[in-house]
Amino acid sequence: MVLNFKLAAGYGEPKNFRSPQSGQFCPRSSPWQYDRHTTEPISFYLSGLEELLSWKSTSDDAFNISIEPLAKRKPLLDSNRPRTLVCHDMKGGYLEDRFIQGSEVNDPFVFYHWRYIDIFVYFSHHTVTIPPVVWTNAAHRNGVLMLGTFITEWTDGAKICESFLAGEEEAYRSVAEQLAAIAQFYQFDGWLVNIENTLSAAAARNMPHFLRHLTDRVHQAVPGGKVVWYDSVLRNGELSWQNELNDKNQVYFDACDGFFTNYNWKEEQLLQTRDMAGERRCDVYVGVDVFGRGDVVGGGFDSNKSLRLVRHHGLSVAIFAPGWVYEHLGATDFLHNENKFWGMLSEWLPTHSIDSLPFGTRFSLGMGKKHFNNGQENGTKPWYNLSAQEAQPLYTNHRVPTGGWLRTRCCLEDAWSGGSSLVLEGAIPPSAKHVTARLFSFQMPAPRRLYLVLIYKCEGPSQAVTVAPELTTQESHTCYNLDLSARSAEPTRHKPSRLLTPPPHLAQLMRGCGQQGDPGWQGRCYELELQNCILHELSVAVSRQHRGQDEVPFTYRLGEIWVLDAAHLRSSLPAATGGLMSSIEVAHVQWHRPSSEELSVSLTLHWTYPPSEAKCFRVHYRSGSCVQNPEPPLIQIGEAHATCYRMTGLRVPDVHSEASCHLEFLVEPVLHDGIRVAAAMWGKLLFVYSNPKLPSTGGTPNPR
Repeated sequence: MVLNFKLAAGYGEPKNFRSPQSGQFCPRSSPWQYDRHTTEPISFYLSGLEELLSWKSTSDDAFNISIEPLAKRKPLLDSNRPRTLVCHDMKGGYLEDRFIQGSEVNDPFVFYHWRYIDIFVYFSHHTVTIPPVVWTNAAHRNGVLMLGTFITEWTDGAKICESFLAGEEEAYRSVAEQLAAIAQFYQFDGWLVNIENTLSAAAARNMPHFLRHLTDRVHQAVPGGKVVWYDSVLRNGELSWQNELNDKNQVYFDACDGFFTNYNWKEEQLLQTRDMAGERRCDVYVGVDVFGRGDVVGGGFDSNKSLRLVRHHGLSVAIFAPGWVYEHLGATDFLHNENKFWGMLSEWLPTHSIDSLPFGTRFSLGMGKKHFNNGQENGTKPWYNLSAQEAQPLYTNHRVPTGGWLRTRCCLEDAWSGGSSLVLEGAIPPSAKHVTARLFSFQMPAPRRLYLVLIYKCEGPSQAVTVAPELTTQESHTCYNLDLSARSAEPTRHKPSRLLTPPPHLAQLMRGCGQQGDPGWQGRCYELELQNCILHELSVAVSRQHRGQDEVPFTYRLGEIWVLDAAHLRSSLPAATGGLMSSIEVAHVQWHRPSSEELSVSLTLHWTYPPSEAKCFRVHYRSGSCVQNPEPPLIQIGEAHATCYRMTGLRVPDVHSEASCHLEFLVEPVLHDGIRVAAAMWGKLLFVYSNPKLPSTGGTPNPR
């Protein structure tokens, strides 16, 4: 339950919150949102129609709401071109990814090739699969729509369908409206509808009406939202996978935004599907099962054979269960195998472009063997939190035609920030002055003046090569409405000029560089003036210092890169920005004593802050004392990707006699443009306690 307390100031001097001596938090009152052993917030699903219809939002749902806005990308999803959908089916789902604030796990599964895809479906065999918020955050940060799954299967599924489809219109409308409300509340983008059971005649008649109503409600509730139907039930209610769009299942295609075919198709069925879909052929997602089950054209590392045929006929593709790379080949060398798999598909997967500034990334995968901040280790345990994944680049591995080679890969051994960095390695051939790695595509009018920041580390001798960012542009008169397909002229390559004295904002981004000794992390700032052109690509070029006949090897580690519009650069933080942090509230306080000499507390902090202003929040803690001692150091204890954070099992000073003890909690907003919010403007709370009441179970969290 929420406890009564006095609010603390949003910034400036903290006020006190005195912990009540009773009112212990028990997850039993919130059965879905918390792990029953630790009280950590978790993502959840709904089992059956009763849970779906009884769902109502509560204050405990705040952890599961994505605050990451859907990044804008070009071309737009609804443009008339083939698209790519990925359907995630990783060991049934809701594994380590259910822990909203992350977990300690070695070698987890991650997906990071977002530049190739348009829609991501989180799939499981629960009736209502609400995507774990960590996946929604990662997808939205890379401009990809996130869909949940509504599925019914076998005998129980037939009973569910009969109960809401065979009767009055009000029943199926209620289900549709509840599904739309869930997507709207948790801020994901729609549903895959997968009915894998037979339907009665009455249920079959109403299914298209349900699908149409769901689609309409999702469109109203979620801007840009989508509903996709899986190839399963026929219009007469028979369960029969067709592997194509035809007159037996077109009624469902006509009622929603997309059709996901089964996987056992042949090329003649692609022709049938294309003809049947007509002008909507890009709304048909032809299924490709990476596990290669059944009679398929190609799975595994042969999935490119299937993609080639699908694209040849101008259709979209649904790549099902790409977790095959992890499940079949194992966690050892997963990142290498993942890059190999998507590299083999890349010829048939058009990339997507960024269309707004500022743009920056630290390349973190949302996992790591350690945690780094400004090049320094600040955590030595493995961690996994996809909400912390940064915007991901294209990954390259190819031989240079004139000799030499080039590869980009993610590496967990060292990082500037987060858990990984981007390694750029290769060799400059004797006939070339440089090699260039393309990282990101852009599609937007270029500002008149740009700043670029690159933070990197040279692995090995640095005398023979240099590294610097490059931008390419298109002349604006070669474009029509910024449509890539209309471009005809070759891009113009620009080498930005080095700024030896960067503006204060950029100097702040590079703070901490060069403090680890030579070679260490290095920060460089650049500027570029442009006129009447379109930003096209951001690359990094590695150049030889001296002419020679030898191949020159190199290895660089990229830690961070920024592209900023100089006209919008802020040299200092306005006081109003810091003032957006509200008072911090405390809820769900639970005390426990791990041993006779130890005391710990679990509690939840809540605050408000405009989602458009912050990409995340760093939560800091200063251990209090029960006597007057020098102020202890401030320690970062977590990172929140919602306007709340739950601490579990936090060791605190024990209480002796009747004295009061205090703890201090501080919440630091992390802004999208990288500027650091002054500590005086962080949210602060002073937490005061004495003689805390311990659970009767001996101090362990109450089970559900």
